[in-house]
Amino acid sequence: MKAAILTQAGKPLEIEQVMMAKPRAHEVLIRTAACGLCHSDLHFIDGLYPQTLPAIAGHEAAGIVEAVGSEVRSVKIGDAVVTCLSAFCGQCEFCVTGRMSLCLGTATRRAVGDEARITRPDGTPVAQMLNLSAFAEMMLIHENACVAINPEMPLDRAAVIGCAVTTGAGAIFNACKVTPGESVAVVGCGGVGLATINAAKIAGAGRIIACDPLPEKRALAVKLGATDVVDAMADDAGAQIIEMTGGGVHHAIEAVGRPASGDLAVKILRRGGTATILGMMPLGHKVGLSALDMLASKKLQGALMGGNHFPVDIPRLVDFYLRGLLDLDSIIAETIPLEDINAGFDKMRKGDAARSVITFG
Repeated sequence: MKAAILTQAGKPLEIEQVMMAKPRAHEVLIRTAACGLCHSDLHFIDGLYPQTLPAIAGHEAAGIVEAVGSEVRSVKIGDAVVTCLSAFCGQCEFCVTGRMSLCLGTATRRAVGDEARITRPDGTPVAQMLNLSAFAEMMLIHENACVAINPEMPLDRAAVIGCAVTTGAGAIFNACKVTPGESVAVVGCGGVGLATINAAKIAGAGRIIACDPLPEKRALAVKLGATDVVDAMADDAGAQIIEMTGGGVHHAIEAVGRPASGDLAVKILRRGGTATILGMMPLGHKVGLSALDMLASKKLQGALMGGNHFPVDIPRLVDFYLRGLLDLDSIIAETIPLEDINAGFDKMRKGDAARSVITFG
């Protein structure tokens, strides 16, 4: 099968043929239908986050189950599925207390020294990034890293639910628990930010403010539910938001992973407001609250993958799309073949497009 392999950080991915093992007891073999290009992949590709190499990246995917291991009960051959990197063991402290996205169980992850499940034709092991590796025609993953969805759902649209939409919508519904009428500001209008804005509209948020330096992304944010837009690079961006909301927002959500964006999210909070960081900040960077912020009962939190419960959340998000509530068509800028993956990431580096999705024949 074909796959896009990262052989060296900072270098283009290489399209190669690889070999895949048969499913073990709890594994699922999936024929990949589509996979979104996510900024999280770019962090590994550009060497900003560590990863064993060579490796196949890609984690925002949808496909059809081709084969299952002997103990798999959650999906069956022929099911349409969406994958999610926040696989859960179901037994650790985090799983049993309802925080599945924080799972640290080892049962769903490749162990160091484990037999390679993907190899080059010469037998060289190829690592699975985030235990998914979806930039390939097939995926071999743990059953608790995917969920069956309504077969009527277009799979090129379903793919982006696996990360961008699950993260953005999860932040609104799970981490922030936005209630109708509350104000929300989203800093960064890429795939995650746009999904966050769309989910805020679904949740009945009052003022929804989109902050992004690019006019075209601000316009797209309005289409997805933003009531106001602000140039995030303007010197008075924070002051604009504080003025238009009469003191700041209830929820400020950082969705791009830049230090300045985190600072802006904290700056625009009203008394008692919460800043939620979704973007992958540079390793070692700190976002903080001042003593005055804490006296005003402001809060700061992370929300890994939106604090999702993906076996429940993803089918609901699919339903939202099929009912016309979730606008995935506007979030997706283009579909491309696997061979154009490097050009797709070059566009992402420029920051002038929404989501690119690879589709497999």
